[in-house]
Amino acid sequence: MEGREAQISSSGTKRGGWITFPFIAGAAAGFTLGGVGWLANLIVFLIQEFNMKSINAAQIYNIANGSTNLFPSIGAIVADSFLGSFAVVAISASISLLGIILITLTVILDPLRPQSCNNGSSLCTPPSNVQYAVLYTGLAMASFGLGGTRFTIATMGANQFDKPKDREIFFNWYFFTFYFASAVGNTAIVYIEDNVSWRAGFGICAITNFIGLAFLLLGNRFYLHDKPQGSPFTSIVRVIVATIRKWKIELSSNIEDYYYKHDGITETATIPKMSFRLLNRAAFKTEGDVRSDGSIAKPWRICTIQQVEDLKTLIRIFPLWLSEANS
Repeated sequence: MEGREAQISSSGTKRGGWITFPFIAGAAAGFTLGGVGWLANLIVFLIQEFNMKSINAAQIYNIANGSTNLFPSIGAIVADSFLGSFAVVAISASISLLGIILITLTVILDPLRPQSCNNGSSLCTPPSNVQYAVLYTGLAMASFGLGGTRFTIATMGANQFDKPKDREIFFNWYFFTFYFASAVGNTAIVYIEDNVSWRAGFGICAITNFIGLAFLLLGNRFYLHDKPQGSPFTSIVRVIVATIRKWKIELSSNIEDYYYKHDGITETATIPKMSFRLLNRAAFKTEGDVRSDGSIAKPWRICTIQQVEDLKTLIRIFPLWLSEANS
């Protein structure tokens, strides 16, 4: 909270609050409209313009669509652990824009796509390796960018408000904007692609993505930028890495040999539990792991006892998750 207040008081303009909503809503609408516009009609595009069989086109669509659902998780981890929400959204939107531009170029420049099939002909020229490379690069970048912006921008928007009521109102309007833009992309832009031209449809997608990025950047001076607080996924990876790096170390039963202080907060001094004992190595102190003031010197070699026990808890309940998934 202190960091948020400092951002408000140190700037000539008030940061955070509803003044940020038009910029965030405009950015979300542009990203969603541009992303849904190229993705919704992808199967038809691949069949008509790249002479692909229906099953191959469907497989590529499934991969692209699945990627847009996977990348939000990756974006969230990076935002929480390293860069912050604004940087992740801005980078993802830029990557998405470049990807859509590449896809658009495939319908503008004849050398980037195979010759069209004659009506009723079963002999169609398949895409060349270069044409495949350009297409797949564009799809990968556009999918990655769409996934990175989809929900990270919602988190960024919620961080502009301190009151729970304001956050509830924000989410209501955010999801209204998101689904309205999705509906327009699935109808209006698809109609343009089918009845006007692919150039026009993909061109609109690129323009709306660019407008969304412009909205995002124009509002930067009004945003509250929360510092990355670290992700629980990062903590899990740290425990695993520290355990591997100390694989040959003999463990001790002395509580003083284990690290239980984290960010200035001293945890309850207890010896790690014997279950999954090999993970206890991650909290075992060795020379150079901890500074003289008690802070961590090598975060990928030492973890707290609590972090180790948290991972053990996840391991214990993992079979329950599997049973629920299979039921």
